Amino acid sequence: MVKILQYGEGNFLRTFVDAYFDDLNKNGAGMYEVNIVKPITFGTLERFEKQANKYHIVLRGMENGKAVENVYAIDSLAQVIDPFTNPAAYYALAKDPDLKIIVSNTTEAGICFHDSDEMDGFETITYPAKLTKFLYERFNAGLDGVYLLPVELIDNNADALKTCVEKYIELWNLPAEFKAWNEAENFYCNTLVDRIVSGYPRDEETKAHLQALIGKQDDLVSIGEPFGLWAVEKKGDIAKYIKEGVHNIEVVLTNDIGYYKKRKVRVLNGSHTNLVPTALMLGAVTVYDCMTDKKLSAFVEDALKAEIIPFVSNDIQATTAFADSVKDRFMNPFLNHQLVSISLNSISKWRARVLPSFKDYYDCYGEVAPCLTIGFSYLMALYSSIEKKGDKYIVQVPNREIELKDDLPYLEYFANGGSVIDFMANADVWGEDLTAYAGFADAVFGNVEKIKKGICLL
Repeated sequence: MVKILQYGEGNFLRTFVDAYFDDLNKNGAGMYEVNIVKPITFGTLERFEKQANKYHIVLRGMENGKAVENVYAIDSLAQVIDPFTNPAAYYALAKDPDLKIIVSNTTEAGICFHDSDEMDGFETITYPAKLTKFLYERFNAGLDGVYLLPVELIDNNADALKTCVEKYIELWNLPAEFKAWNEAENFYCNTLVDRIVSGYPRDEETKAHLQALIGKQDDLVSIGEPFGLWAVEKKGDIAKYIKEGVHNIEVVLTNDIGYYKKRKVRVLNGSHTNLVPTALMLGAVTVYDCMTDKKLSAFVEDALKAEIIPFVSNDIQATTAFADSVKDRFMNPFLNHQLVSISLNSISKWRARVLPSFKDYYDCYGEVAPCLTIGFSYLMALYSSIEKKGDKYIVQVPNREIELKDDLPYLEYFANGGSVIDFMANADVWGEDLTAYAGFADAVFGNVEKIKKGICLL
């Protein structure tokens, strides 16, 4: 028996990690038991108690060009612990020799260090502080270490978690032997996760539909997409416990977690960011709308094929296969992925997700990338059309008015009539002067004028 301690009872972990261990159990790949610990006081475990820790997930999306809705009964949860009311059950896990893996999803802000945290505290201290106390209990029990697999969406998530634990060891003046044990016995493995999970249905029609699919009411049911990828940094003997292959999600053990992050950021996120302003200004509402529109879908395809995929890695075939899966995901009619939602913080997203591909293309060919330039032109046309109404920043697009949300200085700049070219030249915004790329400023300036005259660039 391999036991897992899971910090977090939310929809994502239950539709991703717990579904993975459930599949391993049901397909004879091992015996796994997930023990959920509620990381914060907020919320109740009543639904888990009512359903004896059993629930379903429904994966809805496209497979081989067809819409599917697959139902999975998840039985991998052994117990769900509230450590604030039942600390004995929580610390009993620390002393359990079968415990091998700790997974966490405490949001991006959860992995942090507060020098005001006290060791005898619990309710108000951070997750890494709680973890340090837990590991200290295990050390004092004379047991081996564990594999820590945080899935929080920050760069090098396990490295960040380890740094926080080390800071708490120092802050609390814990023994040098414990510090050495943590270094030698515990394996902090960086991870990357990828599955869109919409969670519990909000509308009554979907609830009734899912109840009919499942055959009974399930207050813990969670909706996700069929695609799932968990890339885990390969350390120690982790292959004994984390099995590669497709087990509801695809799991990869790798020495290069950076490749998977780069691939996701550039191919999936970069495509989104390049597409959204273009699609909004052409009247689309959802990602699905874009993929069923000939011009917009061709725009996505052309950018991927010529300007993004070639610069992710030398393994063009693997990146192309991932890009094909991304296009299938964009075609998911169940997700209702709103373009306005994706447009949040578009300026910083373009810098992180698109600019690296743009730069690689320019370095390779000595000229600007055509599709990425068009996408950026629509971004600048969108932002330079901002009007301030009350405390909102509004843009009129075909048939509707939308609100843009971004860093206030950027919104104010354009609402006050700021120049697109000056904004492009601002290294504080982009990390460099974008007008230094030969032909880029002229192309964007001309494109924005055309867009505002109603001329389509696709």
